[in-house]
Amino acid sequence: MSLKKTTRKSHGTMTELNITPLLDLVFVLLVIFIITTPQLMNNLEINLPSGKPPEQKPKVEPTHISVSAQGQITLDNTPVTGSQLKEKLAALKSADTDLAVVVKGADETEYQIMVSVLDTLRQLDITKMGMATE
Repeated sequence: MSLKKTTRKSHGTMTELNITPLLDLVFVLLVIFIITTPQLMNNLEINLPSGKPPEQKPKVEPTHISVSAQGQITLDNTPVTGSQLKEKLAALKSADTDLAVVVKGADETEYQIMVSVLDTLRQLDITKMGMATE
């Protein structure tokens, strides 16, 4: 009877899992990634800064257009009419394609005069335009 007891114990269920082969596989994969990663990173292109300061464009003062309460239009403090404004702005636009304009209107200015000035800017394709406020 003692023989049966020993055979039963040797054929019992296994309660522990052997993870040694799994750990070996993980370490092999880790070594492969450590070896191959620096080779993949060598293809990066880096633009290092030079010792020279960047070239700065000269700051251009914008052209000022103002409309008084009486409807008088001035271009850089020079009184002009609507047609003169269009001619002078066209000449300025041909000289500088990146022309910047600031438009200022008095509080009592008629709305239609401001619209005509802004329409003139749109017709001449002047896109750098700002409205001055107080």
